[in-house]
Amino acid sequence: MRNVTSHVAFLMLFAAVDSAVVAADPVDSRPRVLFGESFDDVQLAQRGWYDGREVKIVSRTPAAGPGCIEYHWNRDATKAAGSSAIRHLFQPTETVYVRFQIRLSSNWGWSGRSYHQHLMHFMTTENSKYHGPAASHLTLYVEPVNGKLRLAAQDIQNKGTPHGLMQGPLRGGYNGKFYDSRQVLFHDDRWHRVEAYFKLNSLDSKADKPNADGVVQGWFDGKLVVDRHDVVFRSSDFPKMRFNQYLLAPYFGPGLLPHAQTLWIDELIVATGRIE
Repeated sequence: MRNVTSHVAFLMLFAAVDSAVVAADPVDSRPRVLFGESFDDVQLAQRGWYDGREVKIVSRTPAAGPGCIEYHWNRDATKAAGSSAIRHLFQPTETVYVRFQIRLSSNWGWSGRSYHQHLMHFMTTENSKYHGPAASHLTLYVEPVNGKLRLAAQDIQNKGTPHGLMQGPLRGGYNGKFYDSRQVLFHDDRWHRVEAYFKLNSLDSKADKPNADGVVQGWFDGKLVVDRHDVVFRSSDFPKMRFNQYLLAPYFGPGLLPHAQTLWIDELIVATGRIE
């Protein structure tokens, strides 16, 4: 695929699953690249991106190639200027992986809250291609928060479903489970490689309950910093749930931007498993 040059070298092994367990898709032992983007020009719509009106590609010191995408916040803003939130659909899958390069400006400041700011998301077949990330049947988060790498999940829209919420109770109208790195990792204005991998949990159809075998993993510059294999993402209300949408949407909540600042993203790959 365009803009993808990495060689697939990582193999994943999965044990056989009991017939009472629902894991609808057989998992390929070799990761498949779903799409890649180097952000070298503004023609993103021609490469499957949608739902974004503005794209700003800059040539100042990209991680690789001639360009990268820039998100700049003016003072007191929530959404970034120059580049909009953008989405990309991909073939539905029970496992999903993202790798990208990120750089924060030298004056970067944090929101001062434990729940902001946001960066990028994965969404599922249980919601439409234009559904917002904040209240869905499942939204995954990949973002730097207060210097740490955060991987998170929320499922607010499941409040009225038979099996209810899987990502914790509602708190002020929101819910979520956070999987943070132990260390502060983002503390300079250099390019860093971030990777995240998610695997949906299986379902015990006989007992009508989820199995706590979902996976959340994160890497920072090649080092594993988040590693959980006991996660529940979905209940048996959603046996056909698959990941099928990537959303790049850097955002600060109202009043939470500390000052004008900028971030850049480059060399993005979305796949079914880790690509090295």
